[in-house]
Amino acid sequence: MLAMRIFALSYLALPILFALTAAAPHLAMADDSSIVEKKDPNAASSSLSPKQQLDNLFTALKRQRDPEQASLIADQIRMEWNDSGSATINLLMQWADKAIQEKRNAAAMDFLDQVIALKPDYAEGWNRRATLNFAIGDYRKSMEDINQVLRIEPRHFGALAGMAAILSEAGNDELTLKAWERFLEIYPANRAAQEQVNTLSEKIAGSRT
Repeated sequence: MLAMRIFALSYLALPILFALTAAAPHLAMADDSSIVEKKDPNAASSSLSPKQQLDNLFTALKRQRDPEQASLIADQIRMEWNDSGSATINLLMQWADKAIQEKRNAAAMDFLDQVIALKPDYAEGWNRRATLNFAIGDYRKSMEDINQVLRIEPRHFGALAGMAAILSEAGNDELTLKAWERFLEIYPANRAAQEQVNTLSEKIAGSRT
C-alpha cells in the first residue's frame, strides 16, 4: 500500500515538473523583456498592470543574492498573489484563513471550494486549498491542487516547496531534488532551498556510489 501511495504521488508530480523544466527558457526570456518595460524612470508604478508588476518583482527576485532583501521581494510577490482583484473572492479567502486558524477545517475547505468555483484561474485559491489538504494529511489532493497552481503560475515558489514536501514524505529524493532545483531557478537566494538541494544532492550521489 505504501509503495502504491509513493508511486501515485510521484506520478502526479512528474508531468508538471517536466512541463516547468521545458518552460524555463521561455520564462527567463519573459523576465528579460520585463526589464525593458521598467527602463523609463518617469513611469509610475501604478501604470503597470498586475502581471507587469509581478514580472518585475520576479526579475528582481531572480537577480537578488542577498537573502534578506530577497525575502522582502518574495513578500511583495505574495501580496500580489493574495489580491484576487475581486472583493468577494478576497472576503472568502479571509474567511477561509480565519477558519483554518480556528481549526474549522471543514468550513475552510468549503470557503476555498467556493473560491475555486467562482475564480478557477486564481492560483492562490488552489494554493491555499493545497496547503489545507496537506495539513489534514490528504497528500494526493494536495498534489492535485499544487499542479493546478503551477499550471496557472509556473513561478509559484510556495507551491513548489509544497510539492517538494510531499515528495519528501513519499521518499522520492530525486523528484524532491528536481522540485527544489526549480524553486531555486525562481528564488535563488533562499537559504532553506539551497540547503535542501545540497543535502539531497549529496544523499543521491552517495547512494549511487
